[in-house]
Amino acid sequence: MSLAAGPGRGHVAQGQLPEELKLVVDKHVAYIQSLDTRRDELEYHLTEHLRIGGIYWGLTALHLLGQPDALPRDGLVEYVLSCLHESGGFGAAPGHDAHILYTGYSVQILTMIDGFDALEEKMQGGKEKIAKFIANLQQPDGRFAGDEWGETDTRFLFSALYTLSLLGYMPHQRPDEPPIVDVPAATAHIKACHNFDGGFGVAPGAESHSGQVFTCVGALTVAGELDSYLGEEGKDRLGAWLSERQLGSGGLNGRPEKLVDVCYSWWVGASLAMIDRLHWLDKEKLTAFILQCQDPEEGGIADRPEDMVDVFHTVFGVAGLSLVGYPGVGEVDPA
Repeated sequence: MSLAAGPGRGHVAQGQLPEELKLVVDKHVAYIQSLDTRRDELEYHLTEHLRIGGIYWGLTALHLLGQPDALPRDGLVEYVLSCLHESGGFGAAPGHDAHILYTGYSVQILTMIDGFDALEEKMQGGKEKIAKFIANLQQPDGRFAGDEWGETDTRFLFSALYTLSLLGYMPHQRPDEPPIVDVPAATAHIKACHNFDGGFGVAPGAESHSGQVFTCVGALTVAGELDSYLGEEGKDRLGAWLSERQLGSGGLNGRPEKLVDVCYSWWVGASLAMIDRLHWLDKEKLTAFILQCQDPEEGGIADRPEDMVDVFHTVFGVAGLSLVGYPGVGEVDPA
């Protein structure tokens, strides 16, 4: 699947009034299906390091749009398993190093297409090997490295916990076995990234950012510690910071003084949903902003109106519409 932007641009069709904006489901499905036909473009090969991510984003969008079988299942299974390493980790594409982010994406893809039997055929005890690959990336202080080279990030920690949860290897899912990871140490690290303004950063002391808020709140949710840690006061403080990300256009930004971007419809919206504060956003204005970012003729959604569309912003635009209850879009789990 190509991660190249375009060829379409987000815009409102000529003569169309704001209240006439509609999600062009068929166009978006066709756009996603077309992405793997662009192999003769240089951008297809330059974005190889995002290939598994692109498949996950496209497939998720198709599920939310009610077309889960629009991509060939056998081809998806074959490609995902071609990225599997003996260690149990997955790379971004065949021949790429195993990484926790792409391992998480691959497990989500296999979950959506019911592909774990094929995993077992290729690698006996595959789920356990994946779980051990993830567990071996946890550091003594609770953080998770992305790969063998040691970079740490709250994104990697969240990926570790949600992937283990999908595999059924979180300690609370196996109470009669020794825990495969140290969840208390992981959540302690997340809590150390909590800032005075209510948000979370990529590391202790780092600036609050909507994307990192999502990973931290998501990790606490998967670990079952969100309510006990934040409480109603903490949720109010975080909810206030998140709701301030909505600007006059209806779109959301990632941090103060930055441009709006469709992807924050998900990062901000999902975080607010997890703390039961999604109603603090103006859903009608957010919906209108997202629809102005779609290409009504060729499909796809851009980061902002007049910019080129891509599959990354397409899935997060559609997911944002799901959060606000847009008619005909499937329900999404914010964590």
